[in-house]
Amino acid sequence: MHGYDDARTASRALATEAVHAGRDDLARQGLHAPPIDLSTTYPSYDSRGEAARIDAFATTGAEPDGPPVYGRLGNPTVARFETALARLEGTEAAVAFASGMAALSAVLLARASMGLRHVVAVRPLYGCSDHLLTAGLLGSEVTWTDPAGIAEALRPDTGLVMVESPANPTLAEVDLRAVAHACGSVPLLADNTFATPVLQRPAEHGARLVLHSATKYLGGHGDVMAGVVACDEEFAGLLRQIRFATGGVLHPLAGYLLLRGLSTLPVRVRAASATAAELAGRLAADPRVARVHYPRIGGAMVAFEVHDDPHEVIAGVRLITPAVSLGSVDTLIQHPASISHRIVDENDRRGAGVSDRLLRMSVGLEDVDDLWADLDQALGARQRPERGAGNCATSHKTPAAAR
Repeated sequence: MHGYDDARTASRALATEAVHAGRDDLARQGLHAPPIDLSTTYPSYDSRGEAARIDAFATTGAEPDGPPVYGRLGNPTVARFETALARLEGTEAAVAFASGMAALSAVLLARASMGLRHVVAVRPLYGCSDHLLTAGLLGSEVTWTDPAGIAEALRPDTGLVMVESPANPTLAEVDLRAVAHACGSVPLLADNTFATPVLQRPAEHGARLVLHSATKYLGGHGDVMAGVVACDEEFAGLLRQIRFATGGVLHPLAGYLLLRGLSTLPVRVRAASATAAELAGRLAADPRVARVHYPRIGGAMVAFEVHDDPHEVIAGVRLITPAVSLGSVDTLIQHPASISHRIVDENDRRGAGVSDRLLRMSVGLEDVDDLWADLDQALGARQRPERGAGNCATSHKTPAAAR
């Protein structure tokens, strides 16, 4: 079910694709909601045919023709989500995994299987992604650089260049087209978790691999854990083989929830982005806030640094939920230096702009004035510094997608 079902779908708007992709065959089957297939195995009286299909999968990683074989090779419900996500990202295929880290691990293993263990990466990345690369847990070796240094950092054994834009947690952005050009023939992996295909489609800018922690905006309700890589069919075949061998499969119920989440993705992201832009403006004008980070492309994430103790802000929220993760319908706030990026070396963390006073907020769908009232009381009536040099808040603008 991967890729475009027919040429007509290529002209669909994103909002239409979000609702219909992966569901195009339902009406012909007399169905409205997609079914959930929970089978782990599937009967077949044609063992010769089964053998041929297994051989074909082992050779190319292509999904077996005909009925499913075994849950680790693929699942019809999960395949619907993969089809939909590929269409939203504008790629030939997508391969889903049990988590975002399982998805990234599969990419690293795929490149390592070709003897390409070296990775060039730009900080900041999600803390666990940083740790996986730095610790070499999968035998990889990483060279950290800035975007301008990517071309010089490439080696004959470089298998991957990895960036995250907007980045977790500082919301720093990179020019994906320029980075893809600097990569030459080395695949660029862009983590698109924060932007989602609503705000940015990295494949259109030259990224061969687009990574999502689907736990976040794609699911959108804080009740599913998953990861997915959108890519061309050739790389997807290799990822499916690795998923089959390592077992990092996505549960069918999670696949169903993700497909359901995609249907409201554009509405949720645009609504939350409008609120986030407004909150970023209010925070930037507040003397209790030292600096605000908000990306040029917009989005529902806001990061800000406070003059006083950030832990008191975390302890003081009442409507906003103090918790890790992001992309849910409710607003979450966390202290990256204590949680999401705690596993990153302190000097590396600070060097990437993740200060000890930085807070990361994932804005949900609540009323903006209610959220601001909660932030206002959590920031407290502490001694307020004078406006001017003490307040280095960055400028922000309302994203086009949220106007």
